[in-house]
Amino acid sequence: MNTLLNKKKEPIDKLAAASGRSIGGEAFRRMLKSPVAITGGVITGLFLLLAIFAPLLAPKDPLDRSMQDQVQLGRGIIPGSMPGYPLGVDDFGRDFLSRLIVGAQQTLLVGVLATLIGVLIGVLIGGLAGAFGGWVDTVLMRLVDVMLSFPSLLLAISIAALFAKPSQWTVILAVSMVGVPIFARLLRGSMLAQRDADHVLAATSLGVKRGTIVFRHMLPNSLGPVIVQATLTLATAILEAAALSFLGLGDPDPSRAEWGLMLGKAARQFLDIRPELAYYPAIAIIVVALGFTLLGESLREALDPKNRR
Repeated sequence: MNTLLNKKKEPIDKLAAASGRSIGGEAFRRMLKSPVAITGGVITGLFLLLAIFAPLLAPKDPLDRSMQDQVQLGRGIIPGSMPGYPLGVDDFGRDFLSRLIVGAQQTLLVGVLATLIGVLIGVLIGGLAGAFGGWVDTVLMRLVDVMLSFPSLLLAISIAALFAKPSQWTVILAVSMVGVPIFARLLRGSMLAQRDADHVLAATSLGVKRGTIVFRHMLPNSLGPVIVQATLTLATAILEAAALSFLGLGDPDPSRAEWGLMLGKAARQFLDIRPELAYYPAIAIIVVALGFTLLGESLREALDPKNRR
């Protein structure tokens, strides 16, 4: 009899134990069991470490032109791999491996700042639309619809072209605007769903002020999809920044080591002479974008209520 009771009790105990875990903890456990999440996490982690410690890991000064006398652009000569220079040098005689390593830092800076600016503006627009509704929602969502009507790269190019002097900040601002309508739509939809939630209705019936309900109840419970999308947008931001640099709308400073700028210049001017100058930053951009995409998709699946058991 006791054995039968214990068998019936075990599933109930497991369910009770699972119900006591946080959503974030459960999502983290599921991601640890996912090969896709682990792969994305490893790629992203290595990229972050490389970006943080880039000045220490670079074997040479990325601005040092000690090999410039070996470069003969008129004759189509840019030295490749040699002792002390595993990836050769660029058109100014600078160590390309060092510039590639330091470029990770600038690429991360562009991606993170563009994503953060996009999140902040998108959260502001989506939060106002979801909190007030009515004509505020209508006006803001029509603005968002106009931005969504443009292909993302075309929108970024149009914004970057508005600036008379291109720089790294013009790239960051142009790329950040691409993510604004996405974040605004996500947050607005989540907040509209929160309006009919039990805890919001209970707070309203108790006479809690509207501002308190929005900032303490609706907004915190609506940010999950935005955080997941931000992870995915990091990959898109890196790709779009590289695209702007490739089209000549990025930072024109030749001394700046940034993957998109390195790819754009090498692909336009030196693809016939030294195609490796374009291949290396292109591969780096693809791998990092893949890492953020895998991590973001795994996070989205881990937080999806349909996947909870």
